Amino acid sequence: MSINKVKFDSYRSELEAVIKNIEHVMVGKKQVSELSIVALLAGGHVLLEDVPGVGKTMMVRAIAKSLGLQFNRIQFTPDLLPSDITGVSIFNQKEMNFEFRAGPLMGNVILADEINRTSPKTQSALLESMEEKSITVDGHTHILPNPFFVMATQNPIEYEGTYPLPEAQLDRFLLKLNMGYPTPDEELSILSLIVQDHPIDNLKPVVTTEELNGMKEQVKAVYVDETVKKYIIDLVNRTRNHRSIYLGASPRGSLALMKAAQAHAFMMDRDFVVPDDVKYLAPYVLTHRILLKPEARFEGETPDTVIRDLLNRVPVPIQKGQHAR
Repeated sequence: MSINKVKFDSYRSELEAVIKNIEHVMVGKKQVSELSIVALLAGGHVLLEDVPGVGKTMMVRAIAKSLGLQFNRIQFTPDLLPSDITGVSIFNQKEMNFEFRAGPLMGNVILADEINRTSPKTQSALLESMEEKSITVDGHTHILPNPFFVMATQNPIEYEGTYPLPEAQLDRFLLKLNMGYPTPDEELSILSLIVQDHPIDNLKPVVTTEELNGMKEQVKAVYVDETVKKYIIDLVNRTRNHRSIYLGASPRGSLALMKAAQAHAFMMDRDFVVPDDVKYLAPYVLTHRILLKPEARFEGETPDTVIRDLLNRVPVPIQKGQHAR
């Protein structure tokens, strides 16, 4: 499959419009916005880990509004049941049959707020839908809308009364991102923006669902050279043999890194992946897919520092030429 260059160029301008639209609400968060769109284009999902009040919820709402997608928020609590998010079958006495009443998962952009505060059973129901793009209620399978994009949040500070996601479930998220505090100048701009009305209320869609799904199809056609694939495999394989890592990334990590690199290349107006795409995305794709040894954590190492150390050690391939389309 080849990329139609005229269509590809128009998508680039539309992607820039989406990022600018989000920036009307999210001051100083362009990188997080771009990475979130990368995950969406790659067909993956995002885990936002940061302290409360830095704009995680607003980021997800801004993305949904900019793309004209249905936004549903699920506030995860310890007493939340799987049926509360998937939906239930209710008996219709008039028709004498059961009717499916869809839960909040039946949407395009889902905010799974504080996912680590609900039980593992409910977490599993969400993560199953992320993987299968469908839900099963009373033996009947219901296909989720296309696109279906989950952005889950969790607070890394408060662990009391929480159910941390197991490594096998963390692996389901394509990217793990942090919002971070704004700078004093950015915070001043935020205060000025919401003196009266919040800008999210006036945000308008700049891309249609058809255009978004067209972009996702084009991303699949972005070329990945064998040298880049080997670079990805080399990086992931090193996580399985690093002195500080107890559990390395699985082959799902290699696949996630390749898909994310394709989406990032597409956003950068290229129909081929370069090693720099892989190098830039590796910390966001791999840090939540590894477990450090206790002695490494004691010495102050973090998943991020270990992955960046690997990036400095693994030779970057030199491509003599690019694939011509």
